[in-house]
Amino acid sequence: MSKRDYYEVLGVSKNCSEADLKKAYRRSAQKHHPDRNQDDAGAEEKFKECKEAYEVLNDSHKRAAYDQFGHAGVDPSMGGGGFGRGAAGAGGFNDIFGDVFGDIFGGGRGGGGQRVYRGSDLRYNLELSLEDAVAGTEVKIRVPTMVACTACDGSGAKKGSTPTTCTTCGGHGQVRMQQGFFSVQQTCPHCQGNGTIISDPCTTCRGKGRVQEHKTLSVKVPAGVDSGDRIRLAGEGEAGESGGPPGDLYVQISVKQHPIFQREESNLFCEVPISFVTAALGGELEVPTLNGRVSLKIPPETQTGRMFRMRSKGVKPVRGGPVGDLLCKVTVETPVKLTRKQKDLLKEFYGHVEEGGERHSPQHSSWINGVKKFFDGLGS
Repeated sequence: MSKRDYYEVLGVSKNCSEADLKKAYRRSAQKHHPDRNQDDAGAEEKFKECKEAYEVLNDSHKRAAYDQFGHAGVDPSMGGGGFGRGAAGAGGFNDIFGDVFGDIFGGGRGGGGQRVYRGSDLRYNLELSLEDAVAGTEVKIRVPTMVACTACDGSGAKKGSTPTTCTTCGGHGQVRMQQGFFSVQQTCPHCQGNGTIISDPCTTCRGKGRVQEHKTLSVKVPAGVDSGDRIRLAGEGEAGESGGPPGDLYVQISVKQHPIFQREESNLFCEVPISFVTAALGGELEVPTLNGRVSLKIPPETQTGRMFRMRSKGVKPVRGGPVGDLLCKVTVETPVKLTRKQKDLLKEFYGHVEEGGERHSPQHSSWINGVKKFFDGLGS
């Protein structure tokens, strides 16, 4: 049987925007969702058709192939590659139901009419040193989580028994109440929306189907990550209820403050204190990088605040791109705790410098002249 045009399924034009496509999909999926059409045997097929159409049209590559070749361009059985009914058939409407409509309807259904729920996503805050974030590393983390009960295989029923269909809602998990002209659908108060009743609960999990445990995971941190980045470990979140799929674990990266370097995207910054003798006469000193020490040449007459750029001594971004630079800002350090002899020598030196006037201190002389002009302007 030939498939309907995907644009026609969602009721959109071929030049529709991504926002319009998503809006049309939500509207169509809500309209045909099986939990809203329990008396319509064809609702689930229509829902899957909407899902299939959206998954193709929402992907720019698949959409281009579909626009050019039609269904043959996106059907792997015809050599087009990329998409098949398996995504809608195997995962069924439960997958997208959990992603898009989970907050509206509250769950999906497993085998035998029992309502299943996707497990919650978890977040783990991982603090790294700057060195590990730049170079990449592998760390072990210990995460508290809900896992499927092994004693009952996640069913919640004692071994040797099975949950029975709720007689109040007939396994639907919801009941309809007629109030005048209005029909109100509510969660079944007898089974709390599960669709089944566990008369003989598992003693290990007390009928919940899940128990709390700690699990140790190995997390590979790619080189170049920064604070705010996160790593998704699919299926490592909490186990789903009643045999539902597990959630995901998101490892949130936080980079500790470094005693020497500051990072800004792919560049590193550091301050290098130098003596005023080195600033005046020039010199060479060693500065640290994340890959070892390098030599930095200070030219004569260097002023405080001057920035020196060391190419490719920064960070290679995790999402690709060139390696950043290390920017070293020199600050001239004023001598402290001077002896009387040192002070006398400085006074003698300063006397010689003053004799040179603007030739030795051009910035100071320029500033003094500017101040004089400013006050002269106030007096006129």
